[in-house]
Amino acid sequence: MPAAPPLTLTTDLTTGYPELVELRAALDQADWAAASRLFTGQPPGEPAQSPSVGTEPTRPSGVGTELIWYASSVDAAHDVARRRHEADPTDGPAAALLGACLIKQAWAVRTSLRAEHVSRDQFREFHRTLRDAERVLIDATAYHPDNCAAWTYRLVTARGLELGRSEARRRYDRLAETDPHHLPGQRQLLQQLCPKWGGSFEQMHAFAREAAAAAPAGALNGRLVAEAHTEHWLELEGRAQRDYCADPQVRQELRDAAARSVLHPDAEQSYGWVEAHNAFAMIFSVIGDHAAAAPHFAAVGNLVAADAWAYLKDPVAAFGRFRELATKAAGEAR
Repeated sequence: MPAAPPLTLTTDLTTGYPELVELRAALDQADWAAASRLFTGQPPGEPAQSPSVGTEPTRPSGVGTELIWYASSVDAAHDVARRRHEADPTDGPAAALLGACLIKQAWAVRTSLRAEHVSRDQFREFHRTLRDAERVLIDATAYHPDNCAAWTYRLVTARGLELGRSEARRRYDRLAETDPHHLPGQRQLLQQLCPKWGGSFEQMHAFAREAAAAAPAGALNGRLVAEAHTEHWLELEGRAQRDYCADPQVRQELRDAAARSVLHPDAEQSYGWVEAHNAFAMIFSVIGDHAAAAPHFAAVGNLVAADAWAYLKDPVAAFGRFRELATKAAGEAR
């Protein structure tokens, strides 16, 4: 029998996360009860409540935060969240979703360009909208101090409003009181610790290593190590970058993090696993360790997490090109 043709690469992750289809439908239909159940992990048969989004004993931590962040990209989400928030300011998921929508609206104005390429008018609108988000999220964490989603998004507003590392760390510590392994929040603090946001390589790597090591084996937190090395790689050029890519300690640390995380026998298959594998595939690929990238490409199949490859010009093309190199390297290693 001839081999089946490979599936077309896609950045639509709904095939990896079927719950996203249900979430989009709920928001499009303005069905807040259904959306809230997905955010909070309530079984469909239970009455909808208005809880915070804190620790979630029935599923891995951070899932609610990730789902709300995804939901904020749905066109209908802003209006649905605002109406619900106005009707009940104590509804934790509604406040978190409204805050996330405002954050994305602000960043769309600012763009992802370096500060020197952003106009004064863009910055003015960016900061105005972020302050709106900040007010919503401050109230959300006042009503529900265990609202992990709101604390996570307050890390984003702290960075955008340039409130500094001390304030960002204070917010993260409040989040960690509820959930010490909350990956979405850890990823946001990691960004604050990057040199481009006033941190340092030492702070960035130290936090990534500590958070990944503290998380249970099989948790997705090893992704932090991959993202820290990606940020480091991006800051280098020429010979320094080539030396970094060839450094055996860098390669071994990444391999160890993957083995304890997404490649562990107890690895989570919850929301975020596709992005975590993509993060490892990307950094292994750009440093030239194609054999180590191979199992991550194999795990995700045709699912391209565009954010993981966003630093390259064409995420889908880069994924396809590097997947071919990884497949070849894995074949040669057999």
